[in-house]
Amino acid sequence: MSERPDGIQRLFRDAVLEMTGYQSGEQPTGGKYIKLNTNENPYSCSPNVIQAIQSVAAAGLNRYPDATASAFRNAAASVLGVPSDWLICGNGSDEILTMVTRAFVGEGQTVRWPFPSYVLYPVLTQIQGAVGQPIAYNKDWSLPKAFFSGNGDPGLVFISNPNSPSGTQLGREQILELAEALPCPILVDEAYADFAGVSCVDLVTQNEQILISRTLSKSYGLAGMRFGYLVAQPQIIRQLIKVKDSYNCDALSIAGATAAIADQEWLRQNVAKIKSTRDRMSLRLQSLGFDVTPSSANFIWCRHRDQTSQEIYSLLKQNRLLVRYMDFDHWGDGIRITVGTDDQLDALITILNSIL
Repeated sequence: MSERPDGIQRLFRDAVLEMTGYQSGEQPTGGKYIKLNTNENPYSCSPNVIQAIQSVAAAGLNRYPDATASAFRNAAASVLGVPSDWLICGNGSDEILTMVTRAFVGEGQTVRWPFPSYVLYPVLTQIQGAVGQPIAYNKDWSLPKAFFSGNGDPGLVFISNPNSPSGTQLGREQILELAEALPCPILVDEAYADFAGVSCVDLVTQNEQILISRTLSKSYGLAGMRFGYLVAQPQIIRQLIKVKDSYNCDALSIAGATAAIADQEWLRQNVAKIKSTRDRMSLRLQSLGFDVTPSSANFIWCRHRDQTSQEIYSLLKQNRLLVRYMDFDHWGDGIRITVGTDDQLDALITILNSIL
């Protein structure tokens, strides 16, 4: 380790001083951009959400919210087919990931995840003073045999499924195989599962090591509200309650999330629109010379055969269209493009035609 800094900096933990921290996608504040860089839903949320939030706001916000978000857990339990005490809620699924890491991982323990994947996993590992064990995907985005090995004695495994940035998905049988092979919790991060049509939620009943995190930011169009939840067996939930913030979900978000998950017809229609645009987008990008990874999410990972990803990203930004340029050590770079509306897709293709 390098020499300790002077002043107030010397009082921070080594793990914090040495980490880079989470880097979110660009959020422009000046001018108008077409924003296809942070996997937001391009459509407004269910109108029932707005009505629910307005009702709570009108009733007053002088009281603390329900600490366990029981109204949401009851509504979600009905949709998911599990008892309500199998759920815990958080301020976005990022807080859920934080809770689980905080509860299961101590200093010096090992956290495993496939690579490339969600860039928050190493940050949470570093905060705990734990040891990260990223294991590279095979070139076809399948898991290598090493991922199923107990070497390194992992205390927690993260699996983004569908994965970000690739949009690829592992089969349910692989998740079960992983839980049977490793003696630690397997957190399956299903932030994008509604766009895939396949979920591992029911696997929680088959193996207590399987934990499923979900978010309302993507498919429900509520990225600005920040609400997520975890599905796990109740003996897991009881321990996680001990490490969560006391009132981690506010009254407005609980009301909005409850209305959102109850409106499954809105969800079906919204997901269908995004999947249709995703398929059209994939074909259009391929026709322009991009190698496109088949996606089960609301974004597409691609590289152009002739121009660099960084150059395309920069030229798109100059034309006020944002995508996510990502560069991974020992893996390479690429562009992740969020599926927007059909009009936004047409604008993207028009700009790409002019710059390629």
